[in-house]
Order: sequence, then structure tokens, then C-alpha cells
Amino acid sequence: MSNQPYRTLRRSRHNRVIAGVCVGLSEFFGISAFWFRLALILAFLPGGIPGLMIYAILWIVIPAA
Repeated sequence: MSNQPYRTLRRSRHNRVIAGVCVGLSEFFGISAFWFRLALILAFLPGGIPGLMIYAILWIVIPAA
């Protein structure tokens, strides 16, 4: 059994831009929020709908901190 604290995926209430989805993902995975924001911007480029749908689904599914 490990002594690692149990991590939960939550939207962040600090350092957020819109809803805290990217910062919440970055805190959960332990990488910079920049990479999640960059991936989201790249998902918006082909027309906007895929990126918007991904962000909206994550906003609904991930609970607030």
C-alpha cells in the first residue's frame, strides 16, 4: 500500500481562465496548464466545434473544487 495521497480530478477555483478545467487537469496530471490550454486551442482550430464540445463536456463532468 502506498503513502501517496489520493488525487481527485476537480476544476480549479484559482488560476483559472474560464471554468478551471485546464488548471484542474494540470493539477491532477502534474504538468503545466499551458499544455492543456495549447491542446484546447489546437482542438479549436479545425472549426471550433470539436474544441468547444470537449471543453463543455469536461466543464459539466468535472466537479468544482
